[in-house]
Amino acid sequence: MWSQRMVVDYGLARRATLADLFSGGLTVDDACDAHPYLLRAAKYHGEPTDNACPVCQKERLTHVTYVYGDQLGRYAGRVKATRELQEMAREFGEFRAYVVEVCQSCGWNHLTRSYVLGHGETAPDEGRTART
Repeated sequence: MWSQRMVVDYGLARRATLADLFSGGLTVDDACDAHPYLLRAAKYHGEPTDNACPVCQKERLTHVTYVYGDQLGRYAGRVKATRELQEMAREFGEFRAYVVEVCQSCGWNHLTRSYVLGHGETAPDEGRTART
């Protein structure tokens, strides 16, 4: 995406969690604990991937992208499709997107990456402190 910046990849944390799971330090119930709302978001709003679930290998993972930012107002905390993010990046100055991978079969979920989007300009009243 053209304005994507400050990208954080959580691949090392994911690998550490999976290594802990497969070595017996973590139970499947602890690793596959997706919240019902996350599973519902994956089912109805998620974007399918070509990657198989690393835990159950039964189903392909789904990506769910949440957006947060002060400028988003009522859109903060909502699930957005990748195609919607580009339009939002033109409309808002700055917001962060969080991509979570979810297995709808076993409940595996992990934050895969986050990044900042937006045109970089602040709103006219943003950044000012209130005078008393």
